[in-house]
Amino acid sequence: DQRACRIDSSDALDESISSKATIERDEESISSNCSHQVGTMRFHQQVSYLDSQLHLRGGEHETDADDRRDHADIAQPRRSRRPSVRRTMLNRLLPSYLNLNVWGTPITATLVEDEEEGEIVVAERVVCSQRTWKIVTFSKCLVLVTMAVSMPLLLIAARSGTTMPPTDEPSMEPSPSPSYDSRPTLEIVQTRGHVRCGLDNATIGSQEGLRLDLCRAVAAVLLGDPESFVGVPVTGSTRFEKLNERAVDLLLFGDTHTIEREVKERTTGARFTFSSPFYYDGMAYFGLKTFVRCAEENERFGDCSSLLICATEGSTGLDFVQSSFPSDFVKVGLTIQENTDMLFNNTCNVIADDRSILLNIIAPSDDRDFIVGDKLQTNEPLAIVARKHDHEFSDTINWVLHALFYGEEQGLTKNSSICQNYTTLTSPVSDLNFMNAVYCVGNYEEVLVCDNSNRGMNQINNGTGMLYVTPFGDLKNGEDDLRGVDAIAASSFLDGIRKKRSLNCGVVVPDGFVGELRKSDKLVGMNVDYCSTMAAALFDGDTQLVKLSSFSENDNNSFAALQNRTIDVLVGRRVEKKYDFVSSLSLGGFHFSSPYYLENGSSSDDVSFFSVTTREDDATFSSFVNCVVLATLYAQEKHITRENSEQMPLSPIFGSELNWALRDAIAYSGSYDEIYAKNFGDVAEEDRGRNILNEYDTPQIHSFPGLSP
Repeated sequence: DQRACRIDSSDALDESISSKATIERDEESISSNCSHQVGTMRFHQQVSYLDSQLHLRGGEHETDADDRRDHADIAQPRRSRRPSVRRTMLNRLLPSYLNLNVWGTPITATLVEDEEEGEIVVAERVVCSQRTWKIVTFSKCLVLVTMAVSMPLLLIAARSGTTMPPTDEPSMEPSPSPSYDSRPTLEIVQTRGHVRCGLDNATIGSQEGLRLDLCRAVAAVLLGDPESFVGVPVTGSTRFEKLNERAVDLLLFGDTHTIEREVKERTTGARFTFSSPFYYDGMAYFGLKTFVRCAEENERFGDCSSLLICATEGSTGLDFVQSSFPSDFVKVGLTIQENTDMLFNNTCNVIADDRSILLNIIAPSDDRDFIVGDKLQTNEPLAIVARKHDHEFSDTINWVLHALFYGEEQGLTKNSSICQNYTTLTSPVSDLNFMNAVYCVGNYEEVLVCDNSNRGMNQINNGTGMLYVTPFGDLKNGEDDLRGVDAIAASSFLDGIRKKRSLNCGVVVPDGFVGELRKSDKLVGMNVDYCSTMAAALFDGDTQLVKLSSFSENDNNSFAALQNRTIDVLVGRRVEKKYDFVSSLSLGGFHFSSPYYLENGSSSDDVSFFSVTTREDDATFSSFVNCVVLATLYAQEKHITRENSEQMPLSPIFGSELNWALRDAIAYSGSYDEIYAKNFGDVAEEDRGRNILNEYDTPQIHSFPGLSP
């Protein structure tokens, strides 16, 4: 039912094409159809282009009838007319102009039923989608773009409510690019050309002292130049944060090694690795004589009622004081200098800190009686700290320290003529020249710069008791957030062993061993007992869930079995340098627990340290195993036996399911002396050599074997 709309053929049409005119609808004829079909038609200003294309002024589209009339002599007034137009041409061109939606020249239109003379155009129905396709298309694009942007944000928001547990082993899934250099620290240090040591401002300012020399020793081994280091100032409240955020490569702040800090350091929630202690210390009190006695005797009444103890924020000394005294007897300072100032201006009357630090405080020359207490309140093994995941770097630091010990044992001293300046960096790491630490900086005695009479435990051990209890720290750290602790534990190898309900324990035996493992005594029997003790700790006291496998002491297959997870732990191997690093035997480096048995020998001998070995990438499990070994020594120190094993501390730091692990361990094994007596008989302490507890008054320093040429 298409109808034609005739363009008005008035004499003013020529003028209307170049100027404005008005389209008037026939209210009766057009309103029903043309209002939908044409509406208000606006042409572009360049309507003359349409005029020229259609030849409206007598072009090639004039009909034959028009030609005949033009040549006829008709005696009547000539009617003004316009040539007819081919509908197909105008139908094709007109909509393209009408859809431009720009201001053009209005014209009039009249609805006609039949084609008459004049300019004719067909008014076709234009559906909504044709009129609004640009708006619709733009709207769809906008919706798609909005969805593309919002969906990732919604996913991130949804996932932010769930804390993903950290893993001991690196994930194989792609992850966002880290904001820090993800290469191993050793590679970064060697590329950078210097090592960054976290130190206190006083040490940096003095440019001398044990901690600074230890930093020089690390630089000498890693870079061949003892001066290739930068001291980065850290404080008691920022040191672990700076290490965790890679602002420093290692900490030499005098930090105490604790199991808590291995698993979850309280200020960062991160794990850290500790070297062997470079200095054995203990917390003592310094201050006015009367109040030092009050603090040592833990008295708070009478003359002691005004006792006020200053301790440094973030220190193990503060932990001890806060657990021993009410909060109104304790003041907290940010640094030892701030505590000293508070002592001298009478804000407090006692300072609690490492005894080695307190000995260096210079008291004011007045009539006040300041003393350093003789009684050590805690054991403080001060160690070099590195990030937990960077095993290669932390192992390297540890062997630098043992090179200094070895230098003193063997009488090797600083010798600049054989201090090796590297021209190329050594690979693999195990082939680094660790003795460069001695030749470039000095042996342990030289860097300690201390009279032997004042060295205490920090002397080379010559055969006396060396069993030492590394402090647990606060094993309840995170107890208020057990879901987070359980998430960490659940992500580890430790949880995998608990789920399979079996501990595969490798036991090292002498070459030619013949016998049944469970009926053995001496060192083999002790090894078996530590396997069973670990099973008791893991499985709520059930020691039947351990499976034993024997390995000859000279058989490298024991490490291969640990590497490929045929066994979970290896008990009874000696600590050796060549197995601490990734080796040419395709072995991936291993972690050695605190030793539980040591051979006798002189200070210059390679002394064998027997320990429990785990894979180095099983960080949480390694710390748990170390904690179980230390539990037997802790029980000995605290006089805890099988009968009163409930006095052992709880350990929720490993997860709520292992809260009673240490109690279960000692309920089975008893203290270290009980294990020793079971396997070696009733041996007098003086005949046990190094296998008795160090009561913090005999030498504790000795190198691990593997550094001799």
